[in-house]
This record gives sequence, structure tokens and C-alpha cells, in this order.
Amino acid sequence: MYIQQDFIKPNSVERREYQFNIARSSANSNSLVVLPTGLGKTIIALLLIAKELNKKNNKILFFAPTKPLVLQHAQFLRELLTIDDKLITVFTGDIPPAKRKKIWEKTRIIVSTPQVIENDLLSKKINLNEVSFIIFDEAHHGVGEYSYVFISEMYQKQRENNRLVLGMTASPGGNTDKILDVCKNLDIKNIEIRTKYDPDVKPYVHDLKMTWKEIPLPKDFAYAIQLLRKALSERLKILKSVGATDTSSISLINRTKLLEAQRRIQSNIRATSNPSKGLFKAAQIQSESMKIHYALELLQTQGVNALKNYFQRMGKEAVTKGSTKSSRTIMRDNNILEAVAYVKSLNVEHPKLGETVK
Repeated sequence: MYIQQDFIKPNSVERREYQFNIARSSANSNSLVVLPTGLGKTIIALLLIAKELNKKNNKILFFAPTKPLVLQHAQFLRELLTIDDKLITVFTGDIPPAKRKKIWEKTRIIVSTPQVIENDLLSKKINLNEVSFIIFDEAHHGVGEYSYVFISEMYQKQRENNRLVLGMTASPGGNTDKILDVCKNLDIKNIEIRTKYDPDVKPYVHDLKMTWKEIPLPKDFAYAIQLLRKALSERLKILKSVGATDTSSISLINRTKLLEAQRRIQSNIRATSNPSKGLFKAAQIQSESMKIHYALELLQTQGVNALKNYFQRMGKEAVTKGSTKSSRTIMRDNNILEAVAYVKSLNVEHPKLGETVK
């Protein structure tokens, strides 16, 4: 049986009772949804978005911590909603602020990294009074000085009534205090938790037999990895020197720590009315680090073609009017240029592709 609902394409999404139950509970109360990975948190968001689209002239904000996740969510919505694709807009730092302001006025759904909207709020280019529904993906980030917290505060100030919030996470934190902190910061009143053992979830969960096999990377990958690591290491040393990170070791750095560095830098920028050029430079270095770290991750987990496509997109961004400094700087970095040239010469794919189904 498929979902039959206004604004959702017919025969496109399987109907699952637990998703409907959670969406029903979350439709009139700001909610945190805790579901294990793979059980369809974004379908719950889709159900609520479709309901909100009945409200004319209101906007919907869908946040995710990283650009790849933002692009993934936007594609998901375009594939399943019946509204014009042009009304579903991606906001990232690659779009100049002035252009974002014009797009904001015409669109219905904005899928964005939180830092972009935070910056537009600080510069008063947008107002959340027009937004009826906000979704915070990976809501466990909503603590401390992370952008989710600031956006939530501004939402409560700028839209006093008729606002809906949905937080989504697979890992809300290891203790009750952390969960309550997230709920307080994001103005959440209702918590919906499901596991694969719950009665309304169990019919949709099937036992799978999985065998994990460690597959060594091809030797051809080694030189590209070395160049990318060198480019990343140079930037991590700078981030450590300004106190944005506590380490410059690539082996100890992950996406979470880089996001934490971003939080610290943004917090320092907000703390003064006249931020130093060094702070903005640190923000640029952090952005470059995220992109290079992602490039490394792509090569190691998806292979050469994925990395080629990533650098091709970044190369196009770098020569586009209004492109970000981080993209332009990365595409002028000698280590990156050499890595790009090297991967273009390779004709080898990730070995996992031959091992996945055997």
C-alpha cells in the first residue's frame, strides 16, 4: 500500500503505520523523532511538509549539517513532491547572499546548511516570520553555540505563533540531560522514540544476514590520498593555532570535530561587533578543511569516479561569479591540482563494487 496524500506523488512511497503515527503526533507539537538509521525519518518529514504545503504563502526550512546531506534531502523532496522543482531550493555558502535574498522571496521550501541561514539572519536579509515549519536533521547537534540553537532562538522571536519544529536524529545523546538540552534549545515539547522492536515498527523490519569484509584500497589510490592529506594537514595546523581545534592530526579529525571548529569560530564572530580579519580567514580555512576532508572520504569509500565528479563540480563553482573563496582557494592549491590531475589519469574503481554482491 502506498501513501495517498496531497502534494505527494501517487504510488511513490510505501505506507508504514509507525511513520503515520509519528507524523500525526508531531503535526501539532514541536517534536524530536528518534529512529534508528534506515527506518525512514525523512518520510516523516515528507508527510509533515505535504501537510504544511496546504498553508499558502508560508515557507518551510529543512536543515542538515553538511552540503552533501542538503543536496540529498533536496533531491528526495523533488522526486516525491508534486510541486514545481523550482519551489524547492538549495541554500549553501556557494550562493552569494544577495542572490539568496531574491530566491528566498520566491521559493516555498529551502533546504540549507544552518550556517548560511544564520548568516542571513545576522545580516537581516531574511525573516523567519514567513516560515511555518522548520526541520532540524541530525538534531543532536542542537547544543552549545551550534547554529541550530541560534536559529531556534530567532524563530521564537520572529514568529510568535503557529510555528512547527521537527528534530530528527538516530543518536540523541548518551544521557537524559543531553536529550533535554536539545529539546530546550530547539523548543521541542514532544519526543517520539521507536526501535525495531516496537509493535508498529516490527512488521517492516526483516532480519538480514550481513557479512563484513575488510577490503584494502588499491595501491593506485595511495598517491592521491597522500596529496589530499597534505592539503588538509596544512589547514588543520592553522585551525589548531587559532584554537578552533585541539589537534592537527588527520587521524584524530572527523566531520564532528570540524563542525565543532565551525561552531567555535562562528561563536567568536558573533561575540564582537567588529570581528577581525583573522576570524573570517579561520572560517574560510574551516570550510576548505570540510571540503578536503569530504574529498578524502569520497575517494576512500566510493572511489575515483566519485572524486572526479566532486572536483569537477568544485572546479565549475570556482570559476562562477560569486563563488566562495574556499572553492577558489582549494582549486588553486598545488596539492589539490596535482591530486585532480592524478585521479583523472586513473582507470580503476573502488574494489568494494566487485565484492558487494557475491
